[in-house]
Amino acid sequence: MLSFMQREPMIYAAAGTLFGFVLGYMVANAGSAPAPRLTTLPPSAEVQGPPASQQPPAGNAGHAVDPDELRALEALASREPRNIEARVQLGNVLMDGHRYDDAARWYREALTINPEQPNVLVDLGACLVNGGKASEGLAEFDRALVMEPAHRNAAFNRGVALIELGRKKEAADAWEALVVRFPGDPQLQALRSRIAELRADKANP
Repeated sequence: MLSFMQREPMIYAAAGTLFGFVLGYMVANAGSAPAPRLTTLPPSAEVQGPPASQQPPAGNAGHAVDPDELRALEALASREPRNIEARVQLGNVLMDGHRYDDAARWYREALTINPEQPNVLVDLGACLVNGGKASEGLAEFDRALVMEPAHRNAAFNRGVALIELGRKKEAADAWEALVVRFPGDPQLQALRSRIAELRADKANP
């Protein structure tokens, strides 16, 4: 039987404090269910580059997709048309390889089986934003937040999508609301400096 392993999300943040937030959030929220993925900060949002150990590989090529793993997962999904986990795992593997269109297809299949999955909506949204479809990704984060208003990853990623769309004031407002909603979360408090930078941007629409 094919076993599923939780994969570490692909996260490359531009600012060190922001990388610390998302990494800390992953660790604090590790559990039996795979954590939804977080989007990459767009280049336009960069303040300073992360340490070399936190940067993506040269060429930003992502992880190589293991063809044997891919075939096994595809075979399982074919045999079990209602298997949500196999479809989400296929999305994760393909997203790690930066095959965003293919990944989005599998996330959407999982959501067709059961639309009430905010974590998968966040996975799909992160995939879309990282694939250059920020407007579509934003819509998925909004859908996840309708289902689960306190979904922190959805709220964080919503801010990233807004920055990608050039809507920096809205991004700052979204992250400010997230920080206010969870005042006891030290990782979220690290966003305050990023919020201040967004608000100070004179080109901020």
